[in-house]
Amino acid sequence: MNQRAAVLCAAAAVVAGTVTAVPAAASPSHSTEPARATALTWKSCGTTGQPKLQCASLEVPLDHAQPGGEQITLALSRVPHTAKTYQGPLLVNPGGPGGRGLSLAGFVASALPKAVSAQYDVIGFDPRGVGKSTPALVCAPGHFASVRPDSVPSTEAIEEANIARARSFATACAKKYARVLPYIDTVSAVRDMDAIRAAVGARRLNYFGYSYGTYLGAVYAKLYPQRVRRLVLDSIVDPTGVWYEDNLTQDLAFNDRHRALMAWIAEYDKTYRLGTDPEQVETKWYAMRAALAEKPAGGRVGASELEDTFLPGGYYNGYWPRLAEAFAAYVNRKDTAPLVAAYENFAAVDAAGDNGYSVYTSVQCRDAFWPRDWDEWRTDNWSVYAKAPFMTWNNAWYNAPCAFWPTGSVGPVNLTNGKLPPTLLFQATEDAATPYEGGATVHALLRGSSLVVEEGGQNHGITLSGNTCLDKHLAAYLTDGTVPRGTGGVDAVCQAQPDPKPAASKVASRTAHGSTLHGLLGFRG
Repeated sequence: MNQRAAVLCAAAAVVAGTVTAVPAAASPSHSTEPARATALTWKSCGTTGQPKLQCASLEVPLDHAQPGGEQITLALSRVPHTAKTYQGPLLVNPGGPGGRGLSLAGFVASALPKAVSAQYDVIGFDPRGVGKSTPALVCAPGHFASVRPDSVPSTEAIEEANIARARSFATACAKKYARVLPYIDTVSAVRDMDAIRAAVGARRLNYFGYSYGTYLGAVYAKLYPQRVRRLVLDSIVDPTGVWYEDNLTQDLAFNDRHRALMAWIAEYDKTYRLGTDPEQVETKWYAMRAALAEKPAGGRVGASELEDTFLPGGYYNGYWPRLAEAFAAYVNRKDTAPLVAAYENFAAVDAAGDNGYSVYTSVQCRDAFWPRDWDEWRTDNWSVYAKAPFMTWNNAWYNAPCAFWPTGSVGPVNLTNGKLPPTLLFQATEDAATPYEGGATVHALLRGSSLVVEEGGQNHGITLSGNTCLDKHLAAYLTDGTVPRGTGGVDAVCQAQPDPKPAASKVASRTAHGSTLHGLLGFRG
């Protein structure tokens, strides 16, 4: 449904010219030949909170089809096993694409029961292009500096401004990383994972991934089924929608989560004074958005930045109290300071965020086929926006560089699998970032897998977050491979934890949760 086709049709000309293409001859190899074994030198790099953490670096081919060619470096971390029983490496990944994984090793090692984690070398890694791995991609520093154009392209000028931003980002990546971009993709990252396996001397790999990390794990299982020992996937990407359709599906799910937040605020009207009717609260939120489009809070938080600020509430409801306080302060007291603070805490993009976004776009745009005709983006996103106005256009512009990306696309991996060892999947029914259908789909694709569902669960990344029912299944599986077996497509059900209370606002900040899973996973995938 293109509400403004007559006004915006001229904007199609804006996308007629695209950036110069990087040669598409560089296609990631799908070879399953064993990776070269390379010795690693582990050195202590632990902090006060993670004294046992060790770090190393591993050289891998930029192009795995040319193992003797240019090398890049992966940054690795490890918490070594301490038990007499050793079950091998447990490689962990927080998602993204673009998520930094070095800190996740320490978190997983400490969050699992000691008797379980002690049996593994828990290994984290910054995937190619990310963080301390080199080269680390930063295409356009400050791309998300506020105040950005309104995400909703209600006029031709706004649409043109947003298109120009997306195109300029793709152009910057092409200019800085023409040699590298053809190899920043999921299959190349999976080949890196197998290189890590070989470097630590393991015949088979144990793997535990969240969010996009579930796609990494599933692709690894497709390409190297004989090298999978144990596989845990939490908050599961739908591989049939990689990546354009998956993002449109996300928009609907995030809108539902935003409305759930509005209903929660209405439930606590005595605290927030925004109304007892969820629709009334939602109306006030969109009125706040309109006001910020005209006059950004503190000169920093406009309409697009407001969406960025409230997006984390769709990933983790522990942030709801802090977001509600900022909303109430703005509406009831005309106090913008809490809103600006919430933006700084949850949404402002720093150098790490610039790097993460550069890798996010590089992987997603290279991995899959994206529409190159902006008319298709416009039509699809206006159609979804009519049902889900909260994040649709914000998410569209986040992914829009793929309309102009300088490399060709390699296409998604067909995940129909042969025989695997029993694998364990976790999925919340109300997850917005990776909706429930993804878990059900991968459960069907990975024959012999077991699916544990968090009924009523609203968060993204659900194990090791306080739900003892989920964590018992995880611990049992990592201890001896035990998986639940049920009927009807679901093998076990755990009930979700209760919603937060307003009093939780004293700790409900991304910084305060920085040592917990949701601080490590980040947002957008």
